[in-house]
Amino acid sequence: MQAHTENLFRHVEFLTSIYPYRNYKNIESLHKAADYIEDGLKKNGLPTTRQKWEAKENFYENIIASYQPGKRKRFIIGAHYDVYKEQPGADDNASSIAGLLEMARMLTENGFELDYGIDFVAFCLEEPPFFKKKEMGSYIHAKSVDNEDKDYIGMIALEMIGYYRREKETAKEIASNSNRLIVSGIKKYDGFNKKISKLLKTKGKIDSRRLSYADDYQNNGPSDHRNYWQFDVPAVMVIGTGGHGNPNYHKASDTIETLDFEIMSDAVNSIAHALFNFSK
Repeated sequence: MQAHTENLFRHVEFLTSIYPYRNYKNIESLHKAADYIEDGLKKNGLPTTRQKWEAKENFYENIIASYQPGKRKRFIIGAHYDVYKEQPGADDNASSIAGLLEMARMLTENGFELDYGIDFVAFCLEEPPFFKKKEMGSYIHAKSVDNEDKDYIGMIALEMIGYYRREKETAKEIASNSNRLIVSGIKKYDGFNKKISKLLKTKGKIDSRRLSYADDYQNNGPSDHRNYWQFDVPAVMVIGTGGHGNPNYHKASDTIETLDFEIMSDAVNSIAHALFNFSK
């Protein structure tokens, strides 16, 4: 079971080619992205639904696909497909949508029989001006699952899993620049956070570090995972890093050429392993 670099590249290439860029103002661009995501999930044999809501007099959509939909016990993994202002958003967050689609392929092609179902969710409206507001796609989804007779055991929000660093010189720089996956959550769910981080390390190709912040820390939840806590679903953000963050974050320079698809494949393999083996 391996992620294919060519698939990851193809997904990012399509999403970053959409113009005007897929921010909240460009509704047709968002529709193109949503159609592409839904088509990719359907090609993997997953039933899909669209979750629609209104914000600023426009309609937006989450794309939801379910593996083993009959299972009451469920795990959610999601990523947002909108971008901030005028930028292609290769790492933020086409990389994560690519990872989401590739994990769906890996899961369905292997036909794993899990004791829980998995919901793949592509969110809209993660970025400002909706961030931290109830119009966020992840808030819409989190609120909807709170009303269901299901047992949601956890949630992973994928963020920026495509940018890493290869240059390593001194031992000090190796330690600070090492490519890893950061698991970010709150202390209330530290047991869940720890388990995800441990599972990510199991494949051995990429390291993981866990960050569990105080529940009331002001800068908690810089992504879609934040909206699940209030509905008592353990949730973390998993983000890739080369040690210093991505210098192209929220800039026009966040292009496909800046991503490392080989290391990204290792990251997707590790995340898939954690997702498919959570309850073992």
